[in-house]
Amino acid sequence: MKLGFVSDSLGAMPLTEMLDHALRLGVSGVEVNTGGWSTAPHLDVDALLASADQRRAFQQEFDARGLQIISLNANGNPLHPTDPTQADCLRKTIRLAGELGLDTVCTMSGLPEGQAGDQMPNWVVASWPPETQTILRYQWEERLYPFWTEMKALSQSAGVTKIALELHGNQCVYNAPSLLKLRAEIGDLIGANLDPSHLHWMGADPLVVAEELGAAIYHVHAKDTLLNTRVQAMTGLLENGGLMDIPARSWSYITLGFGHGEEWWRQFCYRLKMGGYDGWLSIEHEDVLLGSLEGLEKSVALLQAVMPRAPSDYKPQAI
Repeated sequence: MKLGFVSDSLGAMPLTEMLDHALRLGVSGVEVNTGGWSTAPHLDVDALLASADQRRAFQQEFDARGLQIISLNANGNPLHPTDPTQADCLRKTIRLAGELGLDTVCTMSGLPEGQAGDQMPNWVVASWPPETQTILRYQWEERLYPFWTEMKALSQSAGVTKIALELHGNQCVYNAPSLLKLRAEIGDLIGANLDPSHLHWMGADPLVVAEELGAAIYHVHAKDTLLNTRVQAMTGLLENGGLMDIPARSWSYITLGFGHGEEWWRQFCYRLKMGGYDGWLSIEHEDVLLGSLEGLEKSVALLQAVMPRAPSDYKPQAI
């Protein structure tokens, strides 16, 4: 496996300073945000699409430090009913990935409205009352399948072979079954960006998911979740309180090791290997209590201690 981080983890720094820290930390690459829910402080997708010289200059900043561009990340809601810019960002990101020679784009599946004409996305998390099933049929058949059929054609023309969808709340694809449902319809262009932090707060087991998805895992975000059991006992895990008020929440994103210890992360890496994954672990720092650089340093140190690096070479002796 190879270690890197998401560029927004150090989003307050300019590109060169962020990459200098990547070199100092000893990671192998950086995943770069392009827009959507990110201000994309390290990349101007329009400028890079318009200029081969700017693409070469951007790539050179990585090459000069011996770093790789892991992937581009258009994290957002490309099926938002009233904000077409997020889908446009994804289209541009796929095209730019092709121009940069990258085979993987990270994004979200999208979450549309509940019926034609609605103005806001609608995430269905229960099977009753019956209108929930009407909503789901509309979202998948009328919106999700057609959109990703379009993205498949665009990806093929751009040379992008893997779209890694983050299993994320408030998206149509948020767990293993929904990922596999879309993959069955669209094909193996679609795979998972497996981020255990989301699975933790939704009550799934990332260790099991890592094994079960196997070859459908195209990317991994390394992010941890603190489950605040005292608050959870009163509210459950359906949490809609402010992200900054950690003590009041039943769960919060947190620096690696502060929610689940080193032994858990050791098991997670091993379960990924058991499922056949040997790609990137891309740290995504979203801890509001620790400084971004300190949190990233601690996360890098933890994964460097537990992640497999070399290929297996053991086999029983012939006796």
